[in-house]
Amino acid sequence: MTVAGVLVTTLWLSLIIGARYLLVAGAVHAWLWRGKGTGVRLSATRPSARLIRHEIRYSLISTPIYALPAAIVLEAWKAGGTRIYLDPGQYGLWWLPASFLLLLLIQDAHYYWTHRLMHDGRIFGWAHAAHHRSRDPSPFASFAFDPAEAALTAWVIPALLFVLPVNLWVLVALLTFMTATAVMNHCGWELWPERWVRGPVGRWLITATHHSRHHTHMKTNFGLYFRLWDRLCGTDAMPPVRAQTGSTTTAVP
Repeated sequence: MTVAGVLVTTLWLSLIIGARYLLVAGAVHAWLWRGKGTGVRLSATRPSARLIRHEIRYSLISTPIYALPAAIVLEAWKAGGTRIYLDPGQYGLWWLPASFLLLLLIQDAHYYWTHRLMHDGRIFGWAHAAHHRSRDPSPFASFAFDPAEAALTAWVIPALLFVLPVNLWVLVALLTFMTATAVMNHCGWELWPERWVRGPVGRWLITATHHSRHHTHMKTNFGLYFRLWDRLCGTDAMPPVRAQTGSTTTAVP
């Protein structure tokens, strides 16, 4: 692994990550906001062109910050220096879902406490304010972070790949899941049924309904995937049950 190799890999990973972000967020935005929409609309207003430009700008600024740790891992893997493996049975098939869940739990715990730290008034302005410009976020807000926030969160999964054995395809599934949940939870619509969101399973998972409240009430709902830490620390809150108003489902004031 060389510095030049890492820099070149960072460059092309930045291009791939940026293109994937624009493609996925753009497709979801067009589907929900320019099409017929599916699910329940959560945002009070349609995302403005100005807000979307802000979200895209900060997302693309964050892209190389996320690409650099990934490039280090990729170059180290090529040199045999990580715990990434190819044979699904090498550690037993049970380890495939177990490692997937373990990575999510570790990342979720790290994000909860980092997220709460970034809401400290002494650092909020330069660490997390860019993301909260989106009070009613669009799918493009899914990766719209200040450089400091990107730097604080980009290294967690890459670092774990030097410690925990992870199958390559589990890693691909994890990255796909991370992108999907980030876009869904910022898209301004709740795509899951209400009975699921507020049911026994939904009570423990972050959904667009749950995360939208964080963008409007910033002292609650700091989790990434799970509501566990929010519930343990007394920061969990759900918006009121929605009511039907004509043909549109909206949130109760």
